[in-house]
Amino acid sequence: MDTSSPAALVNAEILNMFVGRRVRTVVQVQRNEGGVLVGLSTDGHQLTIKSAMDVSVSHFMEVYGIAESNQTIRAEICTDFGPNFDAKAFDGLCKLASDKFKHLFL
Repeated sequence: MDTSSPAALVNAEILNMFVGRRVRTVVQVQRNEGGVLVGLSTDGHQLTIKSAMDVSVSHFMEVYGIAESNQTIRAEICTDFGPNFDAKAFDGLCKLASDKFKHLFL
């Protein structure tokens, strides 16, 4: 496993702390507009994913890439998690990974 450039676990609220850095998140796909995907973050905010793979609407997708702004990620790797995913649990993990247990994740 490559640990030279770890990806921060983020939701939309936390994303602004990692602009320009590698991040990992999960979104629920709302629509795909020709390679630019619009998804709902696990904390209920809209995110734009550039260079995303084609994933079915309403499916959850993991995104690994570079945060370009507080609402946009340029995807490097995408994984379709299917229609069933516990967004609330992932959102809780993001909050722990960026605060109390940050040292375990970065």
